[in-house]
Amino acid sequence: MDRPPTLSQIVLKTHSRCDLACDHCYVYEHADTSWRGRPRAVSQEILAAAAARIAEHALLHRLPTVHVVLHGGEPLLAGPALLRRAAEELGRALDGISALDLRIHTNGVLLDEEFCELFRELGVRVGISLDGDRESNDRHRRYADGRSSHAKVLDAVALLSRPRYRELFAGLLCTIDIENDPVAVHDALVALGPPRIDFLLPHATWDTPPPRPAGRPTPYADWLDAVYRRWDAAGRPVPVRTFESVHRTLRGGSSLTESLGLAPADLVVIETDGAYEQADSLKTAYDGAPATGLNVFEHSLDDVLRHPGMLARQKGIEALCAQCTACPVVESCGGGLYAHRYRTANGFDNPSVFCPDLLALITRIRTYEQIPEDAHTRPHEATAHAAVGEAAEMAEHPLEPGDFDELAAGFGGAATVRRLALAQLDLNRDLLAAVGGRVRDSDRRAMAAWELLVDLDADAPQALEAALAHPYFRPWALRVLGDDTRSAPATGLAELAAAAALRARRADAVTVPLRAGTLRLPGIGRALLPGDAEEAEVTAESYGFTVRSGGQRLRMGWGDGLDGRTPYWQPVRLFEADGWTVALEDTDPLRDRYEWPVADRLPAPGARAWAQGLAIAWSLMQRQLTAYAPGIAAGLRVVTPLTPRPGCHTSATCRDAFGAVAAARPSDPDLLALLIVHEFQHVKLGAVLDVCDLYDPEDHSHYYAPWRDDPRPLDGLLQGAYAHLAVTDFWRVRRSTAEGPAARERAQTEFARWRQQTTDAIDTLARSGSLTAHGKRFVAAMGETAAAWRAEQVPPRALTGARDAARRHRDAWRARNAPRG
Repeated sequence: MDRPPTLSQIVLKTHSRCDLACDHCYVYEHADTSWRGRPRAVSQEILAAAAARIAEHALLHRLPTVHVVLHGGEPLLAGPALLRRAAEELGRALDGISALDLRIHTNGVLLDEEFCELFRELGVRVGISLDGDRESNDRHRRYADGRSSHAKVLDAVALLSRPRYRELFAGLLCTIDIENDPVAVHDALVALGPPRIDFLLPHATWDTPPPRPAGRPTPYADWLDAVYRRWDAAGRPVPVRTFESVHRTLRGGSSLTESLGLAPADLVVIETDGAYEQADSLKTAYDGAPATGLNVFEHSLDDVLRHPGMLARQKGIEALCAQCTACPVVESCGGGLYAHRYRTANGFDNPSVFCPDLLALITRIRTYEQIPEDAHTRPHEATAHAAVGEAAEMAEHPLEPGDFDELAAGFGGAATVRRLALAQLDLNRDLLAAVGGRVRDSDRRAMAAWELLVDLDADAPQALEAALAHPYFRPWALRVLGDDTRSAPATGLAELAAAAALRARRADAVTVPLRAGTLRLPGIGRALLPGDAEEAEVTAESYGFTVRSGGQRLRMGWGDGLDGRTPYWQPVRLFEADGWTVALEDTDPLRDRYEWPVADRLPAPGARAWAQGLAIAWSLMQRQLTAYAPGIAAGLRVVTPLTPRPGCHTSATCRDAFGAVAAARPSDPDLLALLIVHEFQHVKLGAVLDVCDLYDPEDHSHYYAPWRDDPRPLDGLLQGAYAHLAVTDFWRVRRSTAEGPAARERAQTEFARWRQQTTDAIDTLARSGSLTAHGKRFVAAMGETAAAWRAEQVPPRALTGARDAARRHRDAWRARNAPRG
């Protein structure tokens, strides 16, 4: 069932006049003249009423985040006091209801340190309009007396680029003029190092079409194509919203801009007199085009949604003309910007006046990126992880709201993690079904294993589920489903069937192909069989099981504890403590799923050292990390030893191996506790991502991570920030529990450092613009946890050291990753 439409993007006009006289401005230079009758500045009464209406709508529709842009005219003309009042009214109204993403878009000429300090205090991000180099910018963006605005805008960008204000910088907005040199415009904008660039087509309609030089049928596509090729050749040094939107929509994703794609309109404008209006771009169509006749004092935002103009922009492809619906790029183009379709004779029932340019540009980009023409209808078809996504939609144990909130805060108790595990089991069942669908009748071994698995599912489902819950089942299944031969290897199915049959104590004789002489029984152990046999027959017995291979009959027990004395059989060793049982997995040939090499089978002394280390680490977790220990006991079933690396602590997770972490055992059991808590954060977040989209997968941008020297994709930044919440908490607790002054001083330093880095990363995530509604809610809860720790006192030296280190790291990172001229 489709969700009802909502309005989550609000343009709030704080001033209706401007200090520049740009001749391409849609507010003052196009068809609409309503600005003449508007108050110059918004009143405090209107701000309060607007904030109340926004909060009312957010509460009714349970919006996780509301995006508000302070706009004009030129919003800085409203002055610091009025802008502060606007931000504070919005913050108060939305407190406890929705997160507030507050921005301001300005021409930049008035931006100074006073404004930047205000925006830094209030968390307001700043977008700047700039059309390129001086010649390009001054073609339109001048003062009324003809003076250039370029130098003042560059001053504003330089101010936002200072380390103190860099986090405020939202990006640059450039309006296209085909008379400008596209390469010069690109280079001038990129040289300023903005976090994002957006290119806008000039506003035009069929009544007032854009300039088109003779003999050039697609001049705007040609201009943007030149920019695209320059941008691509330079290594795509900065995200470009226009190009990213084309990439995403061609692959079936969502657009980042209202000028592309088929998403319903979710934006409303509140003018300085409190009137609700539709998108400002409609001012280019005809006088009064954006008007609704509604206002903040008498009407709700839901009333606005019922306005005919808004309803017309909720229908997606159904609202497009016949020419558009028949177009091969309609899913990406979306008919172009609504205002650009206008013609007096038939309103908006037309393609965009830029139709030839949009078709040419999208087609060229599709060719450059080698995106299939039907990719939008199958964005992840034939990929293994699509099976996980499809299975997630059918999972019987989706996250409950309370579980989501608990996990989003960085924690997750036993009941919550058990439900995560059940959801993972559902996904694994569906993956097994997908693998079974590839079994061919001609493959006798695979068919026999599959039939036994089906039988076990009916007679001994708990035994099958125990085998399916083994962490390394899913990586194997995904590899099978990603194999273009579209076959189901008999070896993996037979191993799974044998393990499940043994757990059920069934007397079935299961024939299992060997892996280079090794019999793999996932979750149980392995047998290193003598001779050169290619298969073994496994049968459960009262004492354990027998293995027949190469003419030999070998009797195996269920386990040999930690002494390792059984000649052929190497069982998975179990560590059992108060409330936690975990397998020390050093037998599975498929466990090598990590960045670092796994350790070979541990000798008895090594296994005993692991058991002792786990016992001490678990005791610490139970006593000092009480927010994490119950979830670990409920969900962490496997620890895979890694090969130690001299001089560093090594740990890892595999995204598709729920319930497992890998680590090289540190000499200090306290650090083992830290590694386990840290890595289990990744396990939990991976499980959340399997059933809930937190970010747009089409965001291919890279972001600053305070703990890395290289930029990270959004998922890497999210994973790191979530894991480091637990790292921060570990050191927070250790400040009072560590033994000795030196250890406690180190804990203070580490707490200050990780608190700073994790908070910075969460802020970057919140401002990425690529989080889904669930993602915004999730990251907001992460931020609340980190914010609670900010109030905790640390020694001034530790605090200063953390801030200085963060600044040095960011400066060095910028120097390394700056675009090369």
